[in-house]
Amino acid sequence: MRNIQKEALILSVKSSGESNRIVSFLTKDEGILTSILYGGPKSKLRSLVSPFNSGLLYLYNDESKHSSKITDFDVIKYHLTFRESLFKTWAATLAIEVVMTTKCGGSPYETFTMLNGFLDGLDLLDESHGQTGLIRFLWRYIGLLGVQPDSTQCRRCHRPFYSGNLTDNALQYKLGRALYSHSENGFVCTDCYRASFDNPEMHQYHQLSSKAVVYLQATSMCEPSVSRNMKLSEDEIANLKGFVYSLIESAAGTKIKTLHSGIGIL
Repeated sequence: MRNIQKEALILSVKSSGESNRIVSFLTKDEGILTSILYGGPKSKLRSLVSPFNSGLLYLYNDESKHSSKITDFDVIKYHLTFRESLFKTWAATLAIEVVMTTKCGGSPYETFTMLNGFLDGLDLLDESHGQTGLIRFLWRYIGLLGVQPDSTQCRRCHRPFYSGNLTDNALQYKLGRALYSHSENGFVCTDCYRASFDNPEMHQYHQLSSKAVVYLQATSMCEPSVSRNMKLSEDEIANLKGFVYSLIESAAGTKIKTLHSGIGIL
């Protein structure tokens, strides 16, 4: 038997019996863990142990009984703006469902850092910037899962979708489109797409502007300020959302419930 403490982010809380709850939380070293929270509705601890809250979680583990219970929680971050925004609540819920479904992609430390950073940023942003923040989080997480397509150049002719140096804070991008081929998990420029397929309409693809593809590339390769400062049109944001939503669900290998129940909000 022992008392331990862990830096934790609360992921989900589910009822167990009349007054107890099963709590899933994310830690840096061990990934996703579960513990029992005892106490009725009037319990102060029960109000503290809520999804999205992060801080120091105190546990009492009984190794002989293979059980764990929460004894205290020092909340450091509450993310209070989530209560005022349906979009923020859904975006945070989506990120958490993705992480839980994929079991941190086998990288608990990176996931802990990435998810906490996203939730903290989402708390500070307005809903408009929160949408692009969600795109960036999902795209980076797709990279963590090891299935992120190469966004630097056309898969066929190898010409880049940008000109200039991505490490500088000044991006230049070519005009035109890029088409993502689901079968090849890669982007194809318009010229190669037209030249390569006799019946292009028969192939499954997702169309983005080359600027949107450069945005994804900047998200992967550059300092966060570079992609944050890129201006995208409403159509480009909508197309990017549809693209990363499709890609993350494919990477998870199952239906992401938050995506389908949050249609019109996300």
